[in-house]
Amino acid sequence: MGEKSKSRGWCGWFIAIIVLASVVLAVVYTVKLRMKKPGDDDGGGPVPGPPGAIDKKYADALKLALQFFDIQKSGKLENNKISWRGDSGLKDGSEANLDLSKGLYDAGDHIKFGFPMAFTATVLSWSILEYGDQMNVVNQLDPAKDSLRWTTDYLIKAHPSDNVLYIQVGDPKVDHPCWERPEDMKEKRPLTKIDADTPGTEVAAETAAAMASASLVFKDSDPTYSATLLKHAKQLFDFADTKRGSYSVNIPEVQKFYNSTGYGDELLWAASWLYHATEDKTYLDYVSNHGKEFASFGNPTWFSWDNKLAGTQVLLSRLLFFKKDLSGSKGLGNYRNTAKAVMCGLLPKSPTATASRTNGGLIWVSEWNSMQQSVSSAFLASLFSDYMLTSRIHKISCDGKIFKATELRDFAKSQADYMLGKNPLGTSFVVGYGDKYPQFVHHRGASIPADATTGCLDGFKWFNSTKPNPNIAYGALVGGPFFNETFTDSRENPMQNEPTTYNNALLVGLLSSLVTTSSALQSLK
Repeated sequence: MGEKSKSRGWCGWFIAIIVLASVVLAVVYTVKLRMKKPGDDDGGGPVPGPPGAIDKKYADALKLALQFFDIQKSGKLENNKISWRGDSGLKDGSEANLDLSKGLYDAGDHIKFGFPMAFTATVLSWSILEYGDQMNVVNQLDPAKDSLRWTTDYLIKAHPSDNVLYIQVGDPKVDHPCWERPEDMKEKRPLTKIDADTPGTEVAAETAAAMASASLVFKDSDPTYSATLLKHAKQLFDFADTKRGSYSVNIPEVQKFYNSTGYGDELLWAASWLYHATEDKTYLDYVSNHGKEFASFGNPTWFSWDNKLAGTQVLLSRLLFFKKDLSGSKGLGNYRNTAKAVMCGLLPKSPTATASRTNGGLIWVSEWNSMQQSVSSAFLASLFSDYMLTSRIHKISCDGKIFKATELRDFAKSQADYMLGKNPLGTSFVVGYGDKYPQFVHHRGASIPADATTGCLDGFKWFNSTKPNPNIAYGALVGGPFFNETFTDSRENPMQNEPTTYNNALLVGLLSSLVTTSSALQSLK
């Protein structure tokens, strides 16, 4: 009896194991079929590995990158996690009876430049909208939204009426000769504005883009705030379009710092975001009707705080990937074709690959803040790759040569890895990441001890110090190497060693796209 029972039990377990294995194989097969288009056999499907598996390297770097926004905050700080930062700029805006105390210092100084700050907000919104679910997996969604709201709170206050926008707090001629902590500033903080008599289409349109994109971020969690943002976005776009004029021409003082090369790209960028936020066909018609005038079709460009064309082309491509039979989409084909040309220029083995890259593989365009183009290119490549994979399109053709969508993602990873230390110098360009990173970052607050009290000029003893910065500007992406892959870690070298909020916004987007092995986009609908 005993032997017979054992035999029968063993057979039962064996059959159960076979049935379970069959079920697992069937599920795997079904999933593979769903992830693959009929006839595809190129192996260019979604990124290998279980969706949602966390890559610790990128997760750690993302947490640091977001921390940099806390370092750059102006105003009365809430839940301050940066031990060496305190309240600053509390009277900003008072000369116009406005509260402009919030917002972000753009770099290592204490000016609030509205043009790059709005771009920072737009990119941060885009990153949250596309990759918010991945940020959430590593507990970074709330910090990202907090920093975005800190910025948009400022932008709302900076737009007190339809055709008035305050675009700068502080005067570089006064601020830049000083080396002091923001908490100790006593110099005058004059305001600069645009209005109907002194228009600035670039800044108004970029701020409209920031408001529109952020309205989507807060649409579910705070509908009232979202509606407020959208109202401002519509007003600012109308202002930008009906009162056209370059802010760099009308306010020549800005040319030395954030000179604009044209405003057509910002108008298309803002209209694209307003369409996503409203689904009002008027905005879709705008980008279709003004494409020939502003979009530079067929000519790939670099995405930056000054030029939004490549970003606009990728964003509008999203509509063609995910919204089938979209009414009014006839004029969008040229945008996607140009976005493809941008992607083909980034792929190292493409026939049209750009030569603007170092021997180590880093996209390199400009000596000053060289990593802006590498991080922005990688962010766009990640997005376009994920658009393709999510919509089950696995191939891209570059002058007849076929590449997998995953190769775009590989390119994005190569740029991120370079920034994190996989480069000929063996140094991370993200402060606080890895064993070797810049110690003498060009950043006033980081370079002066928190317990030091300095005026405008006596703080230069810290600037001239041979000792590393006493405070670590965690997460700051510095300017980057020269084309020959040399880098001088010095406070006297802002060209290479100064961080910026807009670079970090792009870095947040890039790292968020890589933080898990998932390549499916779910957040932005």
